Amino acid sequence: MSTGLGCFFDHSQHQLKVRGLAASLDVLTFNGQEGLSQPFKYTVEFTSIAQDIAVEQMLGRDASFTLHAPPQKLPMLGFSLPPVKPLRALHGVITGLKRLSGSRDEARYEIVIEAHLALLGRGRQYRIYQHQSVPEIVESVLRSRHQFEGQHLLFQLVREYPRREQVMQYGESDLAFITRLLAEVGIWYRFTTDERLHIAVVEFHDDQRHYEFNVRLAYREQSGLSSSGQDAVWDLQTSHQVVDQHINVRAYHHRDARAYLDGEVDQSRGATTTYGEGYHYAEPYTALGDALDQDEDLLSESGYFYARLHHERFLNDQTRLGGVSSSAAISPGQVLKISDGPPQAFAPGAVITVLTLEAARDRSLVTRFEAIPYSETVCFRPPLGAKPQMAGTVPARVTSNRANDPYGHIDLEGRYRVSFLFDRDTWKAGEESVWLRLARPYAGDTHGLHLPLICGTEVAVAFEHGDPDRPYIAHALHDSQHPDHVTLRNYKRNVLRTPANNKLRMDDTRGQEHIKLSTEHGGKSQLNLGHLVDEERKQRGEGVELRTDGWGVVRAGKGILISADQQPKAQGAVLAMEPACTQLQAAAAQMADWQQYALAHNSRKPSLEGLQRYHIAAKDLHGPAMLLNAPQGIGAVTSASLLLRSGSACYLQSGEEINLAAGQRLSANAEQSISLLARQEGMRLVSLAEHLSGCVEAGNGGCLGLLRYYDPRLFPLLFSHVLSHEQQQNWLGPTVFWSWLDRDGIAQHLAGTAELPGQLGPFCPVELSDDQLDTLCCASDATLAIEQLAEAFPSDWGAERRFQACYSAMLDASKAGLFLDAQRTAYLQSRLPDA
Repeated sequence: MSTGLGCFFDHSQHQLKVRGLAASLDVLTFNGQEGLSQPFKYTVEFTSIAQDIAVEQMLGRDASFTLHAPPQKLPMLGFSLPPVKPLRALHGVITGLKRLSGSRDEARYEIVIEAHLALLGRGRQYRIYQHQSVPEIVESVLRSRHQFEGQHLLFQLVREYPRREQVMQYGESDLAFITRLLAEVGIWYRFTTDERLHIAVVEFHDDQRHYEFNVRLAYREQSGLSSSGQDAVWDLQTSHQVVDQHINVRAYHHRDARAYLDGEVDQSRGATTTYGEGYHYAEPYTALGDALDQDEDLLSESGYFYARLHHERFLNDQTRLGGVSSSAAISPGQVLKISDGPPQAFAPGAVITVLTLEAARDRSLVTRFEAIPYSETVCFRPPLGAKPQMAGTVPARVTSNRANDPYGHIDLEGRYRVSFLFDRDTWKAGEESVWLRLARPYAGDTHGLHLPLICGTEVAVAFEHGDPDRPYIAHALHDSQHPDHVTLRNYKRNVLRTPANNKLRMDDTRGQEHIKLSTEHGGKSQLNLGHLVDEERKQRGEGVELRTDGWGVVRAGKGILISADQQPKAQGAVLAMEPACTQLQAAAAQMADWQQYALAHNSRKPSLEGLQRYHIAAKDLHGPAMLLNAPQGIGAVTSASLLLRSGSACYLQSGEEINLAAGQRLSANAEQSISLLARQEGMRLVSLAEHLSGCVEAGNGGCLGLLRYYDPRLFPLLFSHVLSHEQQQNWLGPTVFWSWLDRDGIAQHLAGTAELPGQLGPFCPVELSDDQLDTLCCASDATLAIEQLAEAFPSDWGAERRFQACYSAMLDASKAGLFLDAQRTAYLQSRLPDA
C-alpha cells in the first residue's frame, strides 16, 4: 500500500489515558478488533519516561483511547486552531500489560484495552433464573454482578420478549451466557461512546432499523503515490455461497401434547442461490405463531419466530462483503454506502459487522472491514453460541413450601420443585426451581407408577436433548442423610416402603421366601404369604395370613369360595370346587330321599327349592353365594352368641349324626308345625319338664325354695344320708333310672320305680328338715375344701376318696359344734394323713 494515500496521522495526537496514572504515554502503534455482538479489543504499544510502571497502576484500571485526525497547518503565524474532536473514542479497561524494553530516556510498554463487557468472560457461573425475559436476565447479570449502571446500557428493542419459566447458566462465563441468550432471540449489541459522560455504552438492538445510516465513502483503488486527502475504500471483496432455501421447525411440549407445532419459513424470495431444507427439531417454543405476521407483529419466541431467525442466519452467510478503508470513523453497526462504482453486491449498502484497525508512527491507519448487504427483510443475527450440553445428571433436592413437609409437594400435574445443589442464590421455600416432571418406569392416561418424593430427597436431574433449560427428574437417590432401607444387613429382601411405613416386602431367602404387605393404620394390618416371621425374623408360621388390629371385611360381589382342598403349585382353575359340589349334590340327594320317606309315612316332606337355588348359585359361583369347604371339618366357635339365620330355607344335614347340646336350655320353635321322622330305630322323646321342675321345689320352715343340683354325683349322698324313704320315692317315682359319672369318672346307676312316663302320678313336693339341710351344707363344704387343700391329699387318693374323707370330716365338725370356716378347715387338716 502506498504510504502517500489516505490521511497520515501524527500519532502523538492519539491519546491514551489511564485513570489515576500521572505519567505521560506516547502511542507508538496499535491494533484493534471490533465487531457486532462482541467486545472490542485494542493492543496499544506506547513509550513513557516512567521506567517501571507498577502493575497496580495499570492492570484493571479504566482507560480511554482516542483517534485524532492530523493537525491542520496554521494559516499564519500567531493564529491558533480550535480544539479538534477525536474521530473515535474508546473507553474500556486494561486487561493486559507488558514492558517490552527500556533505555535511559524511556521505556516501551504494551497494553490490552478491552470493553468492560469483556471482563465477563473471566470465571464461570452456575445459576438459575426464573420468570425473566432474555433482556431482563442480561440486565440483571450486568447490574447485579458487574456493577453496570443505567447510563452504561441502552435496550432499544422493537419486540416484547416473554418471560421464560427457567433459564440455567451451567459452567459458562457471564459473557458467554448473555451472548448465547441474546443470539438465541436475535438480539445484537454494539458499543458507542457517551461524549458527555466519557463512558462506553452497550446498545442492544433486534432490528435493522437501528443500524447507523448515512455513512458514505468513495471507492478508490490505490494507484501511485498521490492522494486526494479524502478517506476512501479499496480492495472490495465479495463472497457468495448456496444456503438453505427454507426452514422447517417442529417442537413438542408436554403441557399441550396435542398442539400442532410444525412450521415452515422461506425468506429466499425465489432466489436460485438457495437450496435445501433446514429442519430444526425441539426448538424452545410452546406456540407456533402466525406465518403471515411480520416484524414485531410476529409473536416473539414462537415457532415462526425461531424459524425466521434460523433462516436469517443462513441468509447472512449467503453474501459476505469485505474491504479496506483509511477512515477511522467507521464502526460496526453502520450501513456504509460506497460511491463511484463499487461491485454490485455493495449497492444496497454494506452493514459493517467486523473491523480490524492497524496504525503505527511509520504507517497510516488501515481499517479492514467485513460486512453483509443491507436488507429490509433480513437483519444481522449473531451466530448461535455453543450451549452447554448436559451429558449426565445434576444433583438436587426436592423442596416444599412447608418445613418438614411429610408429604410430596407437587402441583396439579404431579410435578416437583427442586433446589439444585450448585445454586447459591436464596429463594423462597418451595420456589427454588420451575416445576419439574418426574420420569417413571410406567405412565399413561391417569395411570402409571408414581411414588411421591418427600422434601429433602436427593434426586438426579437430567435434561431433554442435553438442554440445561429443559430439566426433569430422572430418579431419586439415597444419601448419608437418607440411608437405603436395603443394605448388606437385609440384602436378600426386596422392599417398597413409604414414609408412613406402608410396606411391600418380598424376601428371596431360599427356603424362607415370603411376601408381606402391611400398613400401620389402626395398629397394624398385614397380608403375609409364605414363610411368616416376626420383627426379629423368627418364624411364626407359614402359609397365608390376613390380619388386622382394626375392623376386617371380606367382600366379593360375585361370590366367595373358601376351601381347604389342596391345589398343589396352583395347578387348576381358580374356581375349582369339585369336592364341595359333591357335598352339595349329596345334600340334595339326601333331601330328595327324605321327601320320599316323608310321603310314605304321612309326614310333612321337606322342601328342596331353597337348596336347589343355593346349589345353582354356588356351583362355579354363578351367583353371589358363599361356599365353605374343608375335607376334615369346619368349626365355628365363640365364647358369646352364634347366629345362623336364613331369610328363606335353612338346611342342617349330616351323612351320619347331628348332635345338639346345650349347657342350659335347648329350644325348638316353629310358627306352623314341627315334623320329626325317625325311619329305623324310632324316636326317644321323653318330657320330664313338669316332674323335674317339681323335684327341685323344696320346703323348709314352711317356705318354698329352689334347689339346683349341678353335680349329679350328689345323688348317692342324697339317697344315703339326706332323704328319707318317703322323700326318695318322689325322686324315684318319675324316673326309670338315674345314671351319672362319679368323681373318678366311673359310671354309676340308680334304679327308679317308674316304667313309662305316661304312668306317672301326681308329684309331691319334698320337705327338707334343718338336719337335712345341714347335711347338704357339709357336702358343699367338702367340695370347697377339696379345691382349697388340693396339695394336702396323698397323691394316690382318687377324687371319690378325697370327697368321702372331706365329707365325713365336715359331718364330724358339725357334730363337734365347729361352724366357722377356719375351724372346719383346720379340723379337716388334722384328720388328713401326711401327703
